[in-house]
Formats: sequence, structure tokens, C-alpha cells
Amino acid sequence: MRCPFCHEDHDKVADTRHSADGFVVRRRRACLGCGRKFTTYERVEATQIRVVKRDGSCVPFDRERLRQGIERACSKRQIDDMQIEALITQVEQDIDAAFDSEVKSQFIGERVMHYLGELDQVSYVRFASVYRDFKDADDFIRELQRMKQNPDMPCLSSEYLPKKRISRFTKGKRSRYTEQGMEDEKTMFPLEEE
Repeated sequence: MRCPFCHEDHDKVADTRHSADGFVVRRRRACLGCGRKFTTYERVEATQIRVVKRDGSCVPFDRERLRQGIERACSKRQIDDMQIEALITQVEQDIDAAFDSEVKSQFIGERVMHYLGELDQVSYVRFASVYRDFKDADDFIRELQRMKQNPDMPCLSSEYLPKKRISRFTKGKRSRYTEQGMEDEKTMFPLEEE
């Protein structure tokens, strides 16, 4: 593995750890050229999922872009890298379980908000302000009122998320996400009445 600091291609693995779910291997490495340490992650390469954005354009799913958005929302909060990594992994698992090749960006945003709402309410509001494009203080007040009404699950107020918490989709069952909800899961996860 090439060192990100000196670009030397000579290192040794100092520590290897498996994630709790078993899908990721974390390796702590030491560069033999400059002596600095860095971390790498190994995960199974799955079929490339394409994200359908709000304007209809499609882009490849980018884990690092998702990480940057979550890290911005969690900035200066008591949330460590392992918690962020676990959140991203859970979002990826939800996507892999529900979609074959394309996922709407709204689904990703709502899943991130769901898990951030469980992790840290301030980070949730920060992420929601960008994701939902808050225009003024009234938007913040409305979101905070929703959170106050439902303190256990502040992000379940969204129209893209079923009423009941989905920690994992049924293994082996693929469902297609539409704007109305999970197409094959309507009886298991009824949507909010409009």
C-alpha cells in the first residue's frame, strides 16, 4: 500500500480489526519509509450503484462524498470516526438490500438523517438544514418543533421514510424504492397518511 504522506510503496501492517458486522476490515499500517502511520479499510466491492439526483441526473454512488457531508454535520460534536464509519456502512447496507442498480438521492439523505437522529440531534439538524435546503430561521424552528414532538426518532417525520424503523431490510428480498415508499414492503411498513 502506498503511503499517503511520502508515497513510498513499502509498509507493514501494525493492527488488523474486523468491524462488528464483518463486512469491513480495518488495517493500521506503518510506513517503513517515513515512519508515519495511516489506516486503510477493505470491503467487498459490490455492483456500482448509481444515484439518481433530484434533477434527474445519475452519478455513481460515492462513499467519500457521503462521508464528507456527514463529517461536516458532525463537526465539533462528540462523534468519533468509528461511529461515522458505522453510520455510512449501515446506509450502504440499506441501499444494497433495497436496490439493484439505482437509488434516489432522497432515500440516501433520509437514511442518513434517520441514523444521525439516533446518534446526535445537533448533527441531525445540521445535516437536515443542508439536505432540506433551509431558507430561514422558520425552517429551523419547524424542524426543531418536529423533533420536540417526537424526541426518540426526530427524523421519522419525513415523507420518504416509513413509520416503523428499518434497521435492516429482509435479507435476499429486493424491493424497489419509489416516491410512495417501499413498493414490496407496503404491508410491513405503511407510510404516513398525507
